[in-house]
Amino acid sequence: MFTDKNSFIKDYMEKFEEVEAKTIDEGTPWERYNSLVMLIKDKISGHWAKTNSSYSEDGVKQVYYFSMEFLIGKLLSYYLLNLGIKDIVREGLEELGMDIEELIAQESDAGLGNGGLGRLAACFLDSMSFLGVPGHGNGIRYKYGLFQQKIVNGFQVEVPDNWLKNGYPWEIRKPDKAVVVRFKGNVRPKMIEDRLTFIHEDYEPVLAVPYDIPVVSYNNTKNINNLRLWSAEPVVEGFDLASFNRGDYSKAVSYRSEVEAISYILYPEDSSHAGRELRLKQEYFFTAAGLAAIVRRYRKKNGSLNGFSRKIAIHINDTHPALCIPELMRIFMDDEGMTWEQAWNITVNTISYTNHTILPEALEKWPIDLIKYLLPRIYMIIEEIDSRYKKEINQRYPNNNELINNTSIIRNGQVRMANLAIIGSHSVNGVAYLHTQILKNFVLKDSYMIYPYKFNNKTNGVSHRRFLLEANPNLAKFINESIGETWIEKADDLQNLMEHAGDQTLLGELDKIKRQNKVYLADLVLEKQGIKLDPDSIFHVQVKRIHAYKRQLLNIFKIMDLYNRMKDNPNLIANDHTFIFAGKAAPGYHYAKTIIKLINTLAEKINNDKDIQGKIKVVFLENFNVTLAEKIYPAADVSEQISTASREASGTGNMKFMMNGAITLGTLDGANVEIRDAVGDENVVIFGLTAEKVMEYYRNGGYKAWDEYHDHPRLKKVVDQLINGFFSEAGGEFRIIYDSLIRDNDEYFILKDFSSYMDAFNKINELYTNKEKWYRTSLINIAQSGVFSSDRTIRQYAKDIWRTK
Repeated sequence: MFTDKNSFIKDYMEKFEEVEAKTIDEGTPWERYNSLVMLIKDKISGHWAKTNSSYSEDGVKQVYYFSMEFLIGKLLSYYLLNLGIKDIVREGLEELGMDIEELIAQESDAGLGNGGLGRLAACFLDSMSFLGVPGHGNGIRYKYGLFQQKIVNGFQVEVPDNWLKNGYPWEIRKPDKAVVVRFKGNVRPKMIEDRLTFIHEDYEPVLAVPYDIPVVSYNNTKNINNLRLWSAEPVVEGFDLASFNRGDYSKAVSYRSEVEAISYILYPEDSSHAGRELRLKQEYFFTAAGLAAIVRRYRKKNGSLNGFSRKIAIHINDTHPALCIPELMRIFMDDEGMTWEQAWNITVNTISYTNHTILPEALEKWPIDLIKYLLPRIYMIIEEIDSRYKKEINQRYPNNNELINNTSIIRNGQVRMANLAIIGSHSVNGVAYLHTQILKNFVLKDSYMIYPYKFNNKTNGVSHRRFLLEANPNLAKFINESIGETWIEKADDLQNLMEHAGDQTLLGELDKIKRQNKVYLADLVLEKQGIKLDPDSIFHVQVKRIHAYKRQLLNIFKIMDLYNRMKDNPNLIANDHTFIFAGKAAPGYHYAKTIIKLINTLAEKINNDKDIQGKIKVVFLENFNVTLAEKIYPAADVSEQISTASREASGTGNMKFMMNGAITLGTLDGANVEIRDAVGDENVVIFGLTAEKVMEYYRNGGYKAWDEYHDHPRLKKVVDQLINGFFSEAGGEFRIIYDSLIRDNDEYFILKDFSSYMDAFNKINELYTNKEKWYRTSLINIAQSGVFSSDRTIRQYAKDIWRTK
């Protein structure tokens, strides 16, 4: 690497002239950024190649992590930190008259994910590389990501996220590793040497071309793992010259467009048949391509597939990659000539599955007809797995039709992907203790009864190096000066901060750091949205995907109630408050998009009302992504984790806020339970129904939203304001929200939890008036956050599930 700034300057100038064919003085900011990345990539390429070859040479068991999302954010700043050269590069660039921050700003957030699922996958890759776990990511190279969110007149508007418009210098295209993936067509049986096999004919081929991205971890260039992303391309030239010359221009490019659409966007809108077909194509595309590459590499190294499950672990992150199971069976039987029993034994022992949801409607199901049409051979294998499973269960549990109906793969014309994932894997894990218990006792209780040995818990974790060391350098410096630097590699050492919980001087320093981070965020909000925030106010933050169960509406009702009362008494509360929201709604999710409109409408009303003297502010930050998150987490005072108890699987934002010293205000849901256990009841603020009570209401009924509405005058006023002209003369804009509460009986218990939530807000407000106590609580949260490092999670996966080093 570079020994000093002079060696960096020499190498950088040479690389710039090599890449751009001009002097560095003539370069644009993008060209300077691009050349810097190319230089770093050159410096690590030898370690990268050696890592992959050493895994094969040493015969270690390798992990392949299949996920629809990898929300890696920007890489340059983080990789410079991990390589230990950030200061050298900064100084060298300054000597050349350049600002490192300007170059970092040229990089786009990679459009490879949406929320917690993708960010978790990225953290896992980071920790695998750091810990030396031989692990690789496998996903899709989305050309336009999910979407870029714009707020226009308060509404979410989706525009393409063209993050690849200038290319992506971190990736390496590898056309020699391309794989043909087959869709549609016909399957016919054929006897070959007394063995029944199946021939797939008249299929539509798609070329899956891999792009590899290095995973550079902290202080460990010996292990640079790989993230492989697949791009869909035509197998043959996709331009029909004859059609073009006839004037049929659309037909001339239609084949290429249809193929490339597979890797255009994440989660295409699936309200239409075409949208559902495209989603299923995506899921098969990247699983089939990834498995083909794995098997090809293994066979090349070993000459056969003997010992495959002892050397290969395939992990499916949620049900999107569940087609790994029938596809691996297809490869083993059709391509490798194995018997069903041989193929099934290897498949089950190779594959493991993480469940990420409790909501029954979120457990993927696909119409039989769609799978048969799009993936005819895969459907045949799924049908056979299901048939054999039903036969086995009927033998073990005779005449228990209910058990078979609940756990079988095929039922009522649909293929149930969660059941396929459970049956076809050797491990099924939840992502928080409460989540796993709910899976075992309620959502998947019948599967748990059949396969109790498969179920286990692996509470999520996040990269403390990314979201504390990199995102919050002032706090990281404070920790280093207080307890040393060992926590960077051993997150549990953050507990040593507990020795300083009574040090008033250190707590005062913590106060200064938090305020400075709030100033940074306030400056960003002023620049981007023209709203002036007070860094001396309490920053309450709720940033996550917009969904009914995450209950952004409950937060809105709190603000509305506070506003209503402050109109009568501007001095109602002792502290000023800033309420910050961010997150995207799925394009077809009208309710969630209406919630965004409500937040922005409320913000417009409150922020321009002089009667309340600026004591409360509301802001919705558009286009939430990793880069914005890294500005928000360090600035938060209060972490709003207010989902309906039992609905959130785990959450990871709660962990990132905790690491940065925010105090959790939340329900006993997901990993909030474990945060409470880690810091103690006195260092979080908990409210609302328990998961047990919510599940009881769902099973037995008995909840009447109408009674809550009528029994609480302040709450009734807020609900009525949705439709009585408080926000607009027409009063109908938010009728869908009103109806969800009153007509549809408030599925997520917003009205039931309102009073408890307001009490929790009052506790937060009271705690903040005692700054010493507040920052002692903040310090305790930081100190106890090490258990939520993804390093801990990956150690558990490696030991208990993947059984690798």
